[in-house]
Amino acid sequence: MISSGEILVEVVRNELVESVHSGHLLILGADGREVLALGSTKHAMYPRSAIKAIQASAMVRSGLKLDPKLLALVCSSHAGTSEHMDGAVAILKSAGLDESALKNTPDKPLGDKERRAWGNSAPTSLAANCSGKHSGMVATCAINGWDVATYLNPNHPLQLACREEFEQLSGEKVSQIAVDGCGAPLFAITLSGLAKAIHALTVSKDPVHQEVVEACREFPIMVSGEGRLPTLAMQKVPGLFCKDGAEGVVVLSLQDGQTLVWKISDGSFRGAAQLMAAGLARMGIKVEFEPEKVFGGGQVVGEIRASTLLRHG
Repeated sequence: MISSGEILVEVVRNELVESVHSGHLLILGADGREVLALGSTKHAMYPRSAIKAIQASAMVRSGLKLDPKLLALVCSSHAGTSEHMDGAVAILKSAGLDESALKNTPDKPLGDKERRAWGNSAPTSLAANCSGKHSGMVATCAINGWDVATYLNPNHPLQLACREEFEQLSGEKVSQIAVDGCGAPLFAITLSGLAKAIHALTVSKDPVHQEVVEACREFPIMVSGEGRLPTLAMQKVPGLFCKDGAEGVVVLSLQDGQTLVWKISDGSFRGAAQLMAAGLARMGIKVEFEPEKVFGGGQVVGEIRASTLLRHG
């Protein structure tokens, strides 16, 4: 079981640290060597949606051919705009499929604005944030003549390809297989392995890896959505690749290979933007995000910030 780790985020009220979020964080230099490690980087963890670009690489390697905008959507945890859903439909149509081929868990849109606009309408597989990935998965199956109905089985050729891609990039063997929230197989690995995989993906000379990462950089709104942290980060920092995953997982890398990954032990995303800014500062990049404010009596009385250990350690 993963330990609580080091304090990474502080919630400050009237100059007193009222709450903290602990976790595990690792920064690799451009050469792939460890620059900073906080918490336990060798315990198994689930990277969740943070590895969708690696899964997308396996799909492209298996014959999936999409324009960069739609390929970025395959890597996404999207907000659920009409652009995102229309893109998923286009991926399906490219392989002669429709929404009925999707086996991901139905949901309402992930984005706050999009979910409010959805109202009381029933959840759908297309509206769910993983529909881009699942559309890419079933399209890849159709291209190869693999059974589409069973594409979520861990032993399906598609999932074996995704696992192999992840293991080769990370240099580790998957220690456990679970089921992600969307229903797809989920591969456990260490935080160190995750960081190595993202670093390797970024610096790879493999045309498949270059195509996938560049698609995300070129179309950050397709990867997440307007105003959401991965999109904002890629819009603010030229050449940045960034992806989040459920339960407090974030990965990012610069074009030179510098890599930052973290996992918050309680699964929270509070303070993620400030944690990212502090981590990027350690990597020589200055970026500012909207402060996360703490209110009291209708007034700002504090902030949510990266821990002193990360900011000044």
